[in-house]
Amino acid sequence: MLNPYSPFRQPVYASQGMVATSQPLAAQAGLHLLREGGNAIDAALAVAAALTVLEPTSNGIGGDAFALVWTEGKLHGLNGSGRAPRLLSRDALQGMGIAEIPAKGWVPVTVPGAPRAWADLHQRFGRLPFHQVLAPAIHYARTGYPLSPVLAHNWERASWVYSRQMDEEFKHWSSTFQPGGFVPRAGQIWQSEAHARTLEAIAHSHSEDFYSGDLAKKIDHFAKDTGGFLRLEDLALHQSQWVDPISVEYQGHEVWEIPPNGQGLVALEALNILKGFDLPKKREDPEGLHLQIEALKLAFADAFQHLGDMEHVQVPVQRLLSEEHAAERRNLISNTARMPEPAQPASHGTVYLCTADSEGNMVSFIQSNYMGFGSGVVVPNTGIALHNRGHNFNLIAGHPNELKPRKRPYHTIIPGFLTRDGEPLGPFGVMGGFMQPQGHLQMVLNTIAYHMNPQVALDAPRWQWTSGLNVQLEAHMPRHVAQALQDMGHQVTLVPDPSAFGRGQIIWRDPKNGVLVGGSDGRTDGQVAGY
Repeated sequence: MLNPYSPFRQPVYASQGMVATSQPLAAQAGLHLLREGGNAIDAALAVAAALTVLEPTSNGIGGDAFALVWTEGKLHGLNGSGRAPRLLSRDALQGMGIAEIPAKGWVPVTVPGAPRAWADLHQRFGRLPFHQVLAPAIHYARTGYPLSPVLAHNWERASWVYSRQMDEEFKHWSSTFQPGGFVPRAGQIWQSEAHARTLEAIAHSHSEDFYSGDLAKKIDHFAKDTGGFLRLEDLALHQSQWVDPISVEYQGHEVWEIPPNGQGLVALEALNILKGFDLPKKREDPEGLHLQIEALKLAFADAFQHLGDMEHVQVPVQRLLSEEHAAERRNLISNTARMPEPAQPASHGTVYLCTADSEGNMVSFIQSNYMGFGSGVVVPNTGIALHNRGHNFNLIAGHPNELKPRKRPYHTIIPGFLTRDGEPLGPFGVMGGFMQPQGHLQMVLNTIAYHMNPQVALDAPRWQWTSGLNVQLEAHMPRHVAQALQDMGHQVTLVPDPSAFGRGQIIWRDPKNGVLVGGSDGRTDGQVAGY
C-alpha cells in the first residue's frame, strides 16, 4: 500500500559516484555499473534500459528520450525524439474523418527514438560494452521483480484504461502487462521473457535490430495487419540529433535546456521574465508565487504559438529568450491574474534520471511513453509498448506544430542542467507532461533563490498552472497561500494527489571539494544511490 504519511527524506552525500531515479532497483543497477568501472554515461544508460522494465507505467522501449551530458569540460545535448511516419499527415487523417488526433491506437504513434538514443550516447561517450550496460534490464525482465507501491498504484489505474480497449491493435497489451490475470499489487512479481529477448537483440546489435532488423520487421508487419501507419522505412530512416543546448542566466547561474522541439524554452523564458523582479525572501510568499505563475503562463503562450520541429519550421528561440522580449512580457504582469490563450496542459507519465561519476561526468536523462503505457499498442511477442507522442501534434494548417510526415511533435520531456561560471553544478529534472517546465522553474528557484538542498527543493509543495486562470496547489501548501492567490484572481484548487505535480531528481556537485549531493522526489518510489 501507499504510505499514508508525508515522506521524510534527507539528501544523500557521496564522493565517488551517484545515481538518482524513480525506481530503487534501477538506481542500484546504475550504481553497479559505476562500481564495475563504467562512467556516468554507462550508468545512465543502464538505468534508462532498466526503467523500461521496472517502470513500464511511464516509459518503454517504444518511447523517446533526451539527454544533456557534461563531459570533457562541455555540455552536450541529444534529441532522441522520433518523427511522424511518412504515411501520416493532416490530409490522410481528415480523409479518414479524423478531426482531432486521438490519444490511443496507431494514429499518435511516431517512430520511437529511445533505443537509437541509447546506442548513440554509448557510442560517443560510453566505456563498458553495450551488452554489459543493458544486462541489468535483461535480468529483471527475465527473472522478474516485485512491484513497488507507487508503481503498483499507477499500474492498477492504467489497467482499468488499457484493458478496455477492444480493437485488434490493443489485444497484446493485456497479454504483456496482465499475463495470466496478473493483478498489480505492491510485492507482486512481474516478468516478461519477450521484453528480455527484445533487449538482448538491442544489446547485441547496438540497437540496429530495432530499426532495420527482425524487431523492425515485427513492428512493420503488426502495423500493416492492424491499420497502423508506421513502416520499416520509417524506422530505418530514424536518426538522433546532436544539438547545442540553450540557456539563460539567472542570478549568476546558467540554466540549460534542449532546444525545440522540446519545451525547455518555457522554463528559460519564465526565468528570464522573473529576472526583472525582486522575489520575496520566503518561498511560499503569495506575491512571489503569483509572479512565477504569471511568468510561466506567458512563456507557455509563446511556446504554444511558436514551438515546433526546427527541421521543419523556424522557431524564434533567440527572440523568445532575449532581454527585450522578457521586458515586453514582464510589463504585462500586474498584481492580478491574467488570462492567456494557450492549449491546456496536463500531467502524464515519464521517467527522469541523473548520474555523476568521480571523473566529473554528469548526465541528465529523460525518457517517456508519454501517457502512461503510451498508445496501448504493444507489438506481439516483443514487450514493445509504443508511445503516443504524436498526440501533441495539431491539425491546424500552417501552425508550427501541424502534423506532417517525417516531422517531430511538440515534446514535453526535458532534461535540465545547471552551471556556474562555466563549471558544472549538476543535472536536474521533473517528470510529468506539461508540469515539466513548471517543475524546472520551481527547482531552479528553490535552489538559487531559496538556497534549498536537493531533497528539500524536491519535497517542497508545488503549484501547477493548468489552463486559463486555473492553478492547482499541492494539499500541503499553506492555506493562507491558497487564499491570497485566490484574492489575486487565480482560480485555485487544492489537489491531494501528489502525482499531478511531477516527480523529480537532482544531483549537485560541490565545486570546492567535488562532493555530490542528491535528492529523489518523495512523490514516487525513487532513490538516490551513491558511494
